[in-house]
Amino acid sequence: MAYDLITMGRIGVDLYPLQTGVPLPQVTSFGKFLGGSATNVAVAAARLGRRTAVITRTGDDPFGTYLHEALKGFGVDDRWVTPVPGLPTPVTFCEVFPPDDFPLYFYRQPKAPDLEIDAHELDLDAIRDARVFWVTGTGLSEEPSRTATLAALAHRAKSGTTVFDLDWRPMFWTDPDAARPFYEEALRHTTVAVGNLDEVEVATGVREPHAAARALLDAGVELAVVKQGPKGVLAVNRDGESAEVPPLPVNVLNGLGAGDAFGGSLVHGLLAGWDLEKTMRHANAAGAIVASRLECSSAMPTPDEIEAAVTAGAVK
Repeated sequence: MAYDLITMGRIGVDLYPLQTGVPLPQVTSFGKFLGGSATNVAVAAARLGRRTAVITRTGDDPFGTYLHEALKGFGVDDRWVTPVPGLPTPVTFCEVFPPDDFPLYFYRQPKAPDLEIDAHELDLDAIRDARVFWVTGTGLSEEPSRTATLAALAHRAKSGTTVFDLDWRPMFWTDPDAARPFYEEALRHTTVAVGNLDEVEVATGVREPHAAARALLDAGVELAVVKQGPKGVLAVNRDGESAEVPPLPVNVLNGLGAGDAFGGSLVHGLLAGWDLEKTMRHANAAGAIVASRLECSSAMPTPDEIEAAVTAGAVK
């Protein structure tokens, strides 16, 4: 039976402070959570009832064991999560200064295991058969993950829905110009592109949302989703349909997982065949709900929670 969603990319352990508004040197206690954007998207979609799996790699260490246990607990298939001897499982710290300052500190040295995904180890048939396949920009930042990501996209050949999460993380690249050729190649093989204003600018050289959406469509995708921060989200498809949806009012606690919740709900809406506006409203609501909570993976909302937020027009 084909998966509803297979994601490929980053995984790690999030160590988030249990005190808000406190600089990291003064934090005295942390919560430990499953993290990594591609992994969180798989968790978010599983929370919405979808059959999901993730392709990634961990260290051969206790944190790697924890990530396997967490994935199984969230109902995400971990069969393609493999260890890399000699490399530690990454950890990520953050500081929490609501409503809009959440500095991230990635510990992925000497190299993150999820960048050691090898094309020769991919289950290409499963990737081709999945209803949705999701890759990220971070997966293009180093070899062999770069070749593996592009090989998976080429083999899939736009069957089903193929999503490219632009996922621009400047600390993983020398500069945007180094990233753009690989982003352009990935866009040739994908049907949906998702990114914020910084990310669409890296991918296309264009920052204005409507122009960036057109540039993404010109690059080969069928649906462009541009996140505009406080202005909400813009979605435009190749048929000329568009939806621009404002964000839901929310008291933000930690905004870091909101984009991954948005992604899981976007996948759910695409699979359900919803129209653009309904899909974007539910994805916005999912993101807002997670922004109101401290953690990411374990904070992913249920269908009833998203529906309640959409109906109320705010996160209560």
